[in-house]
Amino acid sequence: MIRTCTVYETDCTDPYENLAAEELLMGEAGDDEIILYLWQNEKTVVIGRNQNAWQECSADLFMSEGGRIARRLSGGGAVYHDAGNQNFTFIAKKENYDLKRQLSVIQKAVSSFGIAASFSGRNDLLAEGRKFSGNAFYDNGRVRYHHGTVILSTDMAAMKRYLTPSGMKLAAKGVSSVESRVIALCKLEPRITPQGMRDALKEAFRETYGAYSIKKTSGLPGLMRLRERYADPAWNLNRLSEFDIQLDYRLRDALVRMYLSVSKGMITDAQVFSDSMDPSFAQKLQEQLPGRRYVREEVDRIVDSL
Repeated sequence: MIRTCTVYETDCTDPYENLAAEELLMGEAGDDEIILYLWQNEKTVVIGRNQNAWQECSADLFMSEGGRIARRLSGGGAVYHDAGNQNFTFIAKKENYDLKRQLSVIQKAVSSFGIAASFSGRNDLLAEGRKFSGNAFYDNGRVRYHHGTVILSTDMAAMKRYLTPSGMKLAAKGVSSVESRVIALCKLEPRITPQGMRDALKEAFRETYGAYSIKKTSGLPGLMRLRERYADPAWNLNRLSEFDIQLDYRLRDALVRMYLSVSKGMITDAQVFSDSMDPSFAQKLQEQLPGRRYVREEVDRIVDSL
């Protein structure tokens, strides 16, 4: 049962520090506590745990123009963050985690500006049929988090320029571009500001869960040390060497791209990238393939079994 409600805030716009704080807050969640973490990143592409940065965005161009690429712990797809986004994370022990209730906080906050929001698909919040919030999820076995964006006045031209999702994904969604399926809420209500949305989220959190205390993430022990891990290019970029075979799959709720090295008919190495909401999916697949004979039907069977 939830008896303690805490809002953590930060003025930091460094994605590596903010993602480090998010992970550390999982260790702060008490047995009877729900945490709402509010944060923003400046000019960042955040990719899912199992994604290939070089496929999900124009990485070289983006970084040459001052952008930062960050990899999160959760699954799902790539998102563009700038000062026009307000990001949120709900963190709780598994027994206190309630996705429907958490999403109601976002819906209440948005509705306070006269905008109706609905949850659709595997992880999107919609207004007038277009996405303004993508959500992703992580579970460390004891604590879960659910995080996402609220797109307010994001630079849509920059989003379109930098993000390069696969044609397979766009075709599956029946749209022709990133821009066509996303909406900034300021287009529907020009009065919304990031601070205004942050205040609305806190009020909706209070209405849903009760009175809360406010804390800052800057004092979290080990924050700067963990930030360095999130800032490590080896974690974020994971540049690929050449592989012999590329295979693409569309499964239930995910896209999967697989690179296989094959020698004398045997799979000697595998790299698997996916926007699956299950962060462990790609790792499981990657571990099962090496040492197997390369027969497409056998690879298909392994993929289907997970």
